[in-house]
Amino acid sequence: MKKLLLCVMLLNAVWLTAQNKKLRTNRQYVVTSSLDVKVDTTLVVQTFKRIEREQSKWRKYNRLGINLNEVAFVNWNAGGNNSVSALANASFRRRYVARTFFWNNELLIRYGINAQEGQEIRKTDDALIFNSTFGHRKSQFSNWYFSSKLNFLSQFSNGYNYPNRDVPKSRFMAPGYLFLGAGTEYAPRKEDFSLYISPITLKSTFVLDQRLANNGAFGVDKAIYDSEGNIIKEGKNHVGELGILISSTWQKEIYKNMHFSNRVSLYTDYLNSFGNVDVDWEMNLNLVVNSYVRANIGAHIKYDDDVKFKEGLDPLGNTYRYGSRIQLKQVLGVGVTYAF
Repeated sequence: MKKLLLCVMLLNAVWLTAQNKKLRTNRQYVVTSSLDVKVDTTLVVQTFKRIEREQSKWRKYNRLGINLNEVAFVNWNAGGNNSVSALANASFRRRYVARTFFWNNELLIRYGINAQEGQEIRKTDDALIFNSTFGHRKSQFSNWYFSSKLNFLSQFSNGYNYPNRDVPKSRFMAPGYLFLGAGTEYAPRKEDFSLYISPITLKSTFVLDQRLANNGAFGVDKAIYDSEGNIIKEGKNHVGELGILISSTWQKEIYKNMHFSNRVSLYTDYLNSFGNVDVDWEMNLNLVVNSYVRANIGAHIKYDDDVKFKEGLDPLGNTYRYGSRIQLKQVLGVGVTYAF
């Protein structure tokens, strides 16, 4: 009997050992399977996040900057006037990118002042620019788009022929320019370059200051006077033109920490003065010191056949204008820039 009980207990022990071993094997399999599922899930999430980043439709760029220049003299034998100059600028860009179309929006703001000893504060720069472009292409592999473009340009405050501050020569929306057209655009996705050609572009010039409009400033029809100098008909506040617009932008890091940007716009009117090309050409070289400090060298060239300079009287007493001139602005400064 004892031998029988001993045999039963031995068989039971062997069976329990086998069951425990099987249970441990199953647990290890379950744990291993769980880890495998967890790793696969993580890879899937990471993959989706990467695809989401790469295919993000909205791209944004914001930059705020200010350039300062100061000159001070104390018992300086050569003489000179103390002066402080400041130029603030801001640029905001929003670009919506899909496979076959894009929508690009850009807002550029500049304003500069100069304070010099013995003189009132003077304006050195003033610009308000908004650009919006929509483009559509037949294939996602093509770099050519059917595009429509809207451009708006004006300024914030009055402009003067210093030291005369009584009569402004320009104001907000005097002038104001609005370009609206359609055409084609070459814009490689991996390059900071674009070329826009619009054979149909409407240019609207606004002069909302009536005194300037009466003088026929910026190409609007001036007022009609009687023999006694009284106004018979007020000058127009708007003039429209239909012509061709060609514009291009290009940005490139030409050397380490040296970024060059070029922006040019050419426009000529079909009806009134075909061949007289309005030019707006801006070049800038940004020298990056660190994440916040930059130096800037820039030049801005403009020519507008509707902007006349200087008036005079001929021997018969008739008023005449000397005509259009090339406008040139040069900028050199060091300042602080914050991009976000």
